[in-house]
Amino acid sequence: MAQTIANLTRADLHEIKSQAPYTQAGLNWHDPQSRTSIEQHEHHGRVACVNDFPSLDHYDTIIIGHPIWWGIPPRLVANAIDQLPLDGKTLATF
Repeated sequence: MAQTIANLTRADLHEIKSQAPYTQAGLNWHDPQSRTSIEQHEHHGRVACVNDFPSLDHYDTIIIGHPIWWGIPPRLVANAIDQLPLDGKTLATF
């Protein structure tokens, strides 16, 4: 989906990456002890992301694509949004 949107809007792409990569077992939302289950239930928690974001100085609009886990974005995405300099930018998500 991100690639399609980037192609249609001539946008650049950047992947938000966790400092500790997810495993298949860690993504198993059926397991209440999986990494994602635990992270998503820590309401004020954040997941450390690799801080390799490009400069946003030349962008007016930032579009972030992400899954929905338990009705909200992953804590990794919340952490990325916290870190990005978004003042004066239009932010959209899908």
